[in-house]
Amino acid sequence: MDRKLLDLLVCPASRQPLALLEKAGLDALNDAIAAAGVKRGDDTPQSEPLREALVTRDRKTVYRVDDGIPVLLVEEGLATAQVPGFPQA
Repeated sequence: MDRKLLDLLVCPASRQPLALLEKAGLDALNDAIAAAGVKRGDDTPQSEPLREALVTRDRKTVYRVDDGIPVLLVEEGLATAQVPGFPQA
């Protein structure tokens, strides 16, 4: 993802800056998705694993990145509270 674009992106709900989700967080999220334990903000299940994602500064919400394009819709956000062992830093 382009660094200049990343510097401009914020969470649509909280207006917090976003950062690329590191490998440990992505692995924990994908493990929970594989176990059918992750729902989006609109309560639909997230069934596909993520290759890339953005996380809010407080690490409470993750937004997926599809083919290099961030999906910054509140209803598509994934709450990290539903992910066992999600790293906090």
